[in-house]
Amino acid sequence: MGYHAATPIQSRAIPEAVLGRDVVATAQTGTGKTAAFLLPILERTLDLPPGRIYALVLTPTRELALQAEGFLHKLGHYTPRRGAAVYGGVGMEPQTRALRGGAEIIVATPGRFLDHMRQGHVDLSSVRILVLDEADRMLDMGFLPDVRKILSAVPRDRQTMLFSATMPPEIVALSREFLRDPRMVHVDPTTVAAVGVSHLALPVSAHLKPLLLRDLLQDETMSSVLVFARTKHRADRVARQLSQWGISAGVIHGNRSQSQRIRALEGFRGGQHRVLVATDIAARGIDVEGVSHVVNFDVPHEPEVYVHRVGRTARAQRRGDAFTLVSPDEGADLDRIERLLGFEIPRAKIPDFDYGAPAPPRLEGGPSRPRGSDRGGGGGRYRPREDRGRSRPPSRRSRYGEGRGSAPAEGSRRRDRRW
Repeated sequence: MGYHAATPIQSRAIPEAVLGRDVVATAQTGTGKTAAFLLPILERTLDLPPGRIYALVLTPTRELALQAEGFLHKLGHYTPRRGAAVYGGVGMEPQTRALRGGAEIIVATPGRFLDHMRQGHVDLSSVRILVLDEADRMLDMGFLPDVRKILSAVPRDRQTMLFSATMPPEIVALSREFLRDPRMVHVDPTTVAAVGVSHLALPVSAHLKPLLLRDLLQDETMSSVLVFARTKHRADRVARQLSQWGISAGVIHGNRSQSQRIRALEGFRGGQHRVLVATDIAARGIDVEGVSHVVNFDVPHEPEVYVHRVGRTARAQRRGDAFTLVSPDEGADLDRIERLLGFEIPRAKIPDFDYGAPAPPRLEGGPSRPRGSDRGGGGGRYRPREDRGRSRPPSRRSRYGEGRGSAPAEGSRRRDRRW
């Protein structure tokens, strides 16, 4: 598969896991955690008879379940072990067959797996290894009660491994309750997050972000671009806007059906989509080789989310670029990200997209919007606003963009919220 050297999390976790010890491991996304638990699972179940479930991996999202299952097939290609993914949004019958004797290693989301348990489709008596992958993300998504029910149903004489990017108090309490004398493995997140990724912040008024993104994508070196938006509606809108400009873009978020999410992801992997627009549900759920750039269309409120997003590029010791479009009201969020990373992200000076750029003109028959927007309102001719209002006096120079000009016009926050 082209891997020659273990990553830090692999070199520290695999020796403990192969010996059957419980493990609590913390490391950021993109550091090789999946192989750190799949390789020991394959090693420890290699000689067991087929047809029973020996290992259960719980993961928070459908995409992570599918990707872990795909990675398992590659790692275990020359072994007798079979794997299956169990997740919501699709029919239960094929999953039921896998749970009743078709696979020895199950990768599942907690909710759907609990549904199978309640219907009597699962025999957990032979489970020897249980893995909680992205445990903090499962906590954020409200899966902790389901996880507790599953852990209580699995034989107590088992090996348990917990992998997480962060270690909130609830995860610590969970490890103390269900793990036996675990080995602690920690990889410094601030050093891992920066390896291989070049960071750049681009100051821009919020209503001009779509136009700046379009201009960035004129660069042909941005061959495979993952764009993160804060909400589902913004992700849909950005994807439609790019498509109207002739840029092939897929979209993935929680409101998309499983088939739509798979098609968008496969289209991105296969090169049919140059751009994939996603919400943070995909920050830890997308593992695509060769992502050249990550673009933060919105600055995340939580600094850790930034690390997860940019971790989609520069994977497997490659290099990648992370661009962040920063509007004036997102400066504090960027400051928190820099404190987590331990360094200041360079700012690009963009003459045509400064903070003081005027708002787009109002279109008769509809709300004010960027030219080419997909918002409703019908046709009509552009006309100037009769009373746009005076801009506030120029503020002091800011490190978010030298010579940025005047502050946004009164009422710009209302316009910015549309994007």
